[in-house]
Amino acid sequence: MGISFATTSYIAAIALFILSLSGLSQHATSRRGNLFGMIGMLLALAATALLIPVNGYAPLILALVPGAIIGSILASRVAMTSMPELVAMLHSFVGAAAVLVGISNYLGPIPIDIVTKLPISGGELTIHNLEIYLGVFIGAITFTGSVIAFGKLNGKISGKPLMLPGRHLLNLAMIVLVIVLGIMFMSSAEGAGMSYLLIMTGIAFVIGVHLVMAIGGADMPVVVSMLNSYSGWAAAAAGFMLSNDLLIVTGALVGSSGAILSFIMCKAMNRSFISVILGGFGTAEGVAPAAGSEPQGEVTATNIDEVSEMLSDAKNVIIVPGYGVAVAQAQHSLAEMVKILRDHGVNVRFGIHPVAGRLPGHMNVLLAEANVPYDIVFEMDELNHDFPTTDVAMVIGANDIVNPAALEDPSSPIAGMPVLEVWKAKTAVVMKRSMASGYAGIDNPLFYKENTRMLFGDAKKNVDMLVTKLRELVAA
Repeated sequence: MGISFATTSYIAAIALFILSLSGLSQHATSRRGNLFGMIGMLLALAATALLIPVNGYAPLILALVPGAIIGSILASRVAMTSMPELVAMLHSFVGAAAVLVGISNYLGPIPIDIVTKLPISGGELTIHNLEIYLGVFIGAITFTGSVIAFGKLNGKISGKPLMLPGRHLLNLAMIVLVIVLGIMFMSSAEGAGMSYLLIMTGIAFVIGVHLVMAIGGADMPVVVSMLNSYSGWAAAAAGFMLSNDLLIVTGALVGSSGAILSFIMCKAMNRSFISVILGGFGTAEGVAPAAGSEPQGEVTATNIDEVSEMLSDAKNVIIVPGYGVAVAQAQHSLAEMVKILRDHGVNVRFGIHPVAGRLPGHMNVLLAEANVPYDIVFEMDELNHDFPTTDVAMVIGANDIVNPAALEDPSSPIAGMPVLEVWKAKTAVVMKRSMASGYAGIDNPLFYKENTRMLFGDAKKNVDMLVTKLRELVAA
């Protein structure tokens, strides 16, 4: 009864996970998708618990209860600006779990064949050991890579890529050594290959650190997505080691969806996945433009009164949010400003770049948190052609994703990267704290164009003042 119920529950959980991914693909169904995922995980945990002997419930509870409490506290307290690093840290937990499961599985008794009821041998044992080796390898890279990503995202580690001399040869040498150790591990007598497994684990830890350290800050959204994929494959490998079908399917879903998302984001940046892995693009956030690198022209500053009048007189407005919105926690004030304008008859829409922020979908989540209507939030490709008929394009806290150099300067580091063409609007208003460059560490010619107006200052304070002024204008 217990096994058949668990199998049925696993099938139901898998279906719920698939529905969860489907729901998360659209704004309107994202909450439902999250709910399906939570129900599926709860069902999976309950079904797995039924397979554990009664005398094993005490250790299970000792592990689950503290973990649930800690997870709930962290999730409830984390700010939107800290969400990317929280996701990176959660990926590291999956990687660490895969490493621990693999090592403990190797140290434990040989699995039993479900047909003969005898310990597996021959080809089955070889496959099992290969699963352990690959699972530990992927998990180790995921663990240290995610820890480094966490440090880069929260500022404890510089976003500037670490370029060691001969770094590609170093990576290649480590991979070759991992393969050699794998051959020695697979040819060892049962239980005698632990030293090879542990050495490989240490090398994989170094590979994870080196890979992510070499990736610049501008590529961090892709890195988070990439690590998400790694964590899925690590979970799938753990599922093979434990002969758990649910873990295999769930890991494959996460791994494949993360890989697809990474591909989509690389395409949005006009970069190949390999070029991201090889690293080097982007520097630390807030780097001032190099001396003499500024384009010819002058910056035209503006003020709250002027911007308020532009917005109230406009018929079409497109707002492009960036990471600065999350830093300033300006999303709620922004939603209020949008409501005032829409009630005034202004057609307001949001333009979202695939790599805006530091997490896939970061801006979408931010706007959803402020209850911005889903039907006015558009992807870059959906409204890029509308900028020529737009009265005001307002850029808030974004930089590289609106940089015309991507299309106009073949020598630019971001040349060919699709961007939101805000400079084609009648007026582009850019809200920034200063003239510092974005995460890619390059200057932005947008700031010097004739139809661009710079509104300096904290995003939330500026938007709050715009809300106050717009209310006065609308009431008049």
